[in-house]
Amino acid sequence: MPTITPASPVEARNDAVDLVWRIALAAAELADTLAGANHGTLFAWSPEEQLTTVPAGSPAAVIAWRPGVGWEPRIPADDPRHAFLDLYLPICSATTARPMTVGHLGQSLDGFIAMQDGESQFVTGRENLLHLHRMRALSDAVIVGAGTVAADDPLLTTRDVPGPSPLRVIFDPGRRLLDRFRVFHDESAPTLYVCASTRLAPGETRIGRAAIYLSCSAPSATGDAAESLWRAAA
Repeated sequence: MPTITPASPVEARNDAVDLVWRIALAAAELADTLAGANHGTLFAWSPEEQLTTVPAGSPAAVIAWRPGVGWEPRIPADDPRHAFLDLYLPICSATTARPMTVGHLGQSLDGFIAMQDGESQFVTGRENLLHLHRMRALSDAVIVGAGTVAADDPLLTTRDVPGPSPLRVIFDPGRRLLDRFRVFHDESAPTLYVCASTRLAPGETRIGRAAIYLSCSAPSATGDAAESLWRAAA
């Protein structure tokens, strides 16, 4: 008879994280479909590895959709998987009618986002990097400024976790980036490059493989949220 080696605590934890992450991804895909419903629905995770509806009060329920609220965990609060779902389900609840914008900032325990010389890779750790990639997988787009691209040369993908990579949007009002950065040549996700129209050559439509999808003039003095973001990227 073959010997079955029990999973180590680390392997068991990784399996549990993998399971609840698949639940979160499935929940995000269902949000728009459920947004028009005027009643709550309970869901269990089926042997076919998909969310399936279950009757009210079912002990198999792992998450629930509440109209006007979104997703909520339905596993016991003392279950370690509850905290994971509680963290990501609000992001999974975003819909076309009720979109969500999330800012992510990595900082050290003493409150810094970089060292004095500007070095910032990495002030956090592996767990935060995985969290960042999960946040990307739940997002339609990730936006960064020219300074981030110049300093970190990021790919802005979800390469460390299962899930789709988002559209990458690069704000570079002053057109200071060259096309040597990885985000302009990597094919794992589409990239849009935004700069002032005055910085474009006639007929220019791309920087590397990235499309110059939208070119804008400098913002006016009146100011709104979009213009504030534009100025910050400059």
